[in-house]
Amino acid sequence: MKEAMFYEKLENKRVKCNLCPHQCLISNFKKGICRVRENKEGILYTLVYGKVVSYAIDPVEKKPLYHFYPGASIFSLATVGCNFRCLNCQNYSISQLPREQNEIEGENFSPEEIISLTEKSNCQGIAYTYTEPTIFFEYAYEICQLARKKEIKNIFVTNGFISEEALRKIIPFMDAVNVDLKSFSEEFYKKICGASLKPILNNLKIMKKRGVWIEVTTLIIPTLNDSEEELKKIAKFILSLGEEVPWHLSRFYPTYKLKDLPPTPLETLHRAREIGLKMGIRYVYTGNVPGDEGENTYCYNCKKLLIRRYGYRIENFNLRDGRCRYCGTKIDGVGMKR
Repeated sequence: MKEAMFYEKLENKRVKCNLCPHQCLISNFKKGICRVRENKEGILYTLVYGKVVSYAIDPVEKKPLYHFYPGASIFSLATVGCNFRCLNCQNYSISQLPREQNEIEGENFSPEEIISLTEKSNCQGIAYTYTEPTIFFEYAYEICQLARKKEIKNIFVTNGFISEEALRKIIPFMDAVNVDLKSFSEEFYKKICGASLKPILNNLKIMKKRGVWIEVTTLIIPTLNDSEEELKKIAKFILSLGEEVPWHLSRFYPTYKLKDLPPTPLETLHRAREIGLKMGIRYVYTGNVPGDEGENTYCYNCKKLLIRRYGYRIENFNLRDGRCRYCGTKIDGVGMKR
């Protein structure tokens, strides 16, 4: 165990965790909502430091990031745990393990060993992903610092539910982030995720202002967040960040505790993409539908096909020095070359 960051000591050996907006008040020998931070005699400890439950070499497109070094290989890692309890979590077997089985699993890797594995794998970056990286903040933070010294990129795939204090601590080391903007409804976040929306919107604004490359993902769940009104609200907010911010619309499949709902109809995904494009977002993508035209990148100026994808694989690349090869328009992103 390692002493946690971002907490206050209170009376009677209680502590207040300030890592995320839950701001858990934790009594002695109890854990926070994430179940991976425990109070022992008035000291808060992280239980997952260095305990990697899953790691792999992924294409950056899997994050999904389509405008950050297309085609790059990324070393991905996660620990168990999450500060959400999403009823539709696709990685519930590891994200909810501490909550449902009171278990902390993982293979021990020091931050230095993660950097070494990344270099040996010829990966351009490290992705803190699969579960919620906020809950293994101390571990991610130390890896990030080492990665920056080695010019290895740091990528966060996150629900965005982190305290402003913690975000400002790690943001100097963030190169790119994909944030799940699951809905534009506080009721949805409370009922489906066990969290709230407002802090996530605020954090997205902070990340954008600080120059982090941002892409946003929304999983479209039938009857829960697929109304035209809600999709327009999400699109309007993304536009407020910048018309260049890509929006990924993912297809829902029944899983975990939402098995009674059907997969997202393709017509719904296509309608959502059309809404985003008509409202002025330059790049709107469909996900979890291999072969769909919404996987591809098109020039927002001349509308020509620039990057053809199938799943996570790039099949055709028509950019020259980050510009459309047909009309010369600069395509937004970082490292948009091959």
